[in-house]
Amino acid sequence: MKEIKKAVALRYDREKNDAPEVVAKGQGLIAERIVEIAREYGIEIKQDRELVQILSQLDIKQEIPPELYKAVAEILIFIYRKKKKIKSGEKK
Repeated sequence: MKEIKKAVALRYDREKNDAPEVVAKGQGLIAERIVEIAREYGIEIKQDRELVQILSQLDIKQEIPPELYKAVAEILIFIYRKKKKIKSGEKK
């Protein structure tokens, strides 16, 4: 059986939110479009099936609960390190 692709997009604005919030989520064609839009805007993508499964249960505009802070922080660290490497001229 083919697995249905899922995607969740998060946004974090330190001035407006206490924690990252869900701004888009979907499966199948919607998930593919979320990923496509992220790529178009140069937004980093991190694949984590387990985390997407959990995040997809949250509502749009809902901040992530404290029990997910560590998992999301690890993704943010991954993204910041990747951006830093790109800025410094290192290869991906």
